[in-house]
Amino acid sequence: MEPHIVAWLELSKRVSRVGGLLEQAIRNALAELGLTYAEFDVLAALRRAGEPYRLKPSELTRSLFLTSGGTSNVLQRLTAAGHVEREADTGDARSRWVRLTEEGVRVTEAALAASVRAHGEILRDVPEDAVRQAADALRELLLVIGGRRFR
Repeated sequence: MEPHIVAWLELSKRVSRVGGLLEQAIRNALAELGLTYAEFDVLAALRRAGEPYRLKPSELTRSLFLTSGGTSNVLQRLTAAGHVEREADTGDARSRWVRLTEEGVRVTEAALAASVRAHGEILRDVPEDAVRQAADALRELLLVIGGRRFR
């Protein structure tokens, strides 16, 4: 097998393994807050939107690569938990906004802190320059392959 093909396979396996380890640590931390990974994704997206911490469901679906049904299910759970509320769009009667509640902002901040702690626990023994080099290298890869559509 040619050396570059071996490197491709090594890259794929290692990225997958690192991602899996990080995701599992984050899932465990989120479970302590009563959140799923998908719920955290939605809460974090709303928080990133800035005040008033609201987006349309279709914007969440697109930005988080969820299905509309998946988005709807997550939003139902978050609404029932009191983390988000839906409000009418005064400019479009057919549309609604999803907005973080005060409790939603609080739990999102706690979840973000838990995510940072989980990352720290996983990566604490990795030299900072190795993390930086890996992040930079992966950014370069994504700049090249990130916009491609694969079948």
